[in-house]
Amino acid sequence: MTSSHRVAAATSVVTLVLAGAHLIGATAATADENPSVPPGTEPSAAAPVAIDSNAPGLKIPQGGTLAPVKVLDIAEVVEDLGGEQRRQETNQTVMMALQSEVLFPENSAVFNAQAAARIQAIANEINQQKATRVRVFGFTDDQGSYEHGKELSKQRADAVQTELVKTVTNPSVTFDVRGYSEDYPIADNGTEEGRKKNRRVEITFPRGAS
Repeated sequence: MTSSHRVAAATSVVTLVLAGAHLIGATAATADENPSVPPGTEPSAAAPVAIDSNAPGLKIPQGGTLAPVKVLDIAEVVEDLGGEQRRQETNQTVMMALQSEVLFPENSAVFNAQAAARIQAIANEINQQKATRVRVFGFTDDQGSYEHGKELSKQRADAVQTELVKTVTNPSVTFDVRGYSEDYPIADNGTEEGRKKNRRVEITFPRGAS
């Protein structure tokens, strides 16, 4: 899958101040017990129209053939200066990845003091996009046992989902909440910088109609 990456430096985090109480609707959290890959990793771009390889307008050299059709999903990625928060948008979805260090103490699923404001800001965007399905996936690095990472990543995803529910106003939202341990790394686990990026929680939801 081809991606067009754009990195934007930012030195401050916008804090969302919420005034008044929000209604908390009944929301469901579901997950497949043994998913093979994280849902949403498939291309979201629509399949192209069929092409007639015999059409004279193609001007294919004699003996030449068309290569197999590929669907390219263009993604725009914006990451803050420290890599603490990463935003990825495709034509259909928004994915926000938060490094675990900005949400939790080491080896813990209990929020730190700054976590709630970050998650509330994402919940506010979920409201703006009128999303009805939200994926919350936790990941760790490859340090420690796989089973411990599986449990910790799921506990952290659960904590984020619980915080999102406090601000998401649509009572019909369905949450997919999963922990993947060290599976699906986005950086090299051979360095601390890479492991830090792999320790993350991803929140993904559909983009609203433009």
